[in-house]
Amino acid sequence: MKQKLNIDSWNRKDHFYFFNQFEEPFFGICTNIDCTIAYAKAKEMQESFFLYYLFHSIHAANLIEPFRYRIDNEEVIIHSFINASATINRPNGTFGFSNIIYNASFDTFKINAKKEIERVQCSEGLEAMNTSENVIHYSSIPWINFTALSHARSFSFKDSIPKISFGKMTEINGKKTMPMSVHVHHALMDGFHVGEYINLFQELMNQ
Repeated sequence: MKQKLNIDSWNRKDHFYFFNQFEEPFFGICTNIDCTIAYAKAKEMQESFFLYYLFHSIHAANLIEPFRYRIDNEEVIIHSFINASATINRPNGTFGFSNIIYNASFDTFKINAKKEIERVQCSEGLEAMNTSENVIHYSSIPWINFTALSHARSFSFKDSIPKISFGKMTEINGKKTMPMSVHVHHALMDGFHVGEYINLFQELMNQ
């Protein structure tokens, strides 16, 4: 389900109209996530760490309302939930796009995820990216401990979907950290909201 946001009564009305006219309205923030507790818990549960942090990431995004906003014909739509459209690596070095259905239960989410990962890994080529708007575009770059990241973009294609990327986990003095990049449409949210999301994601990873 989705509903229309009343822009006229929105406290970010001026911000929306200002940034929505930009050729490049996205801004990005890179940070490091402490995954010491989360990694240990995933291994204790004998679960995939990728699925474990992906679940907490999409769960946090669903709880921060602006991450569920999308622009449709100059209107702002609020989706009731958003799924994870993650790139899935294949053994031959290529990747494919996925659409992992969100569920607030990790057990249900991982069942959906494993089925979708198997489907993508058994496919060939690059299928068209999911055209649904109620997703977040995820990518994982586990070979690189990046400090900055940019995305390939087609500026002729109107896009307001957040893009979240994760990098290589490293360990120093027993503390495991992982770089994360968050790119969002500035007409829909500000650094304050990205900060809310990052803080909530870190809290979930520490549970």
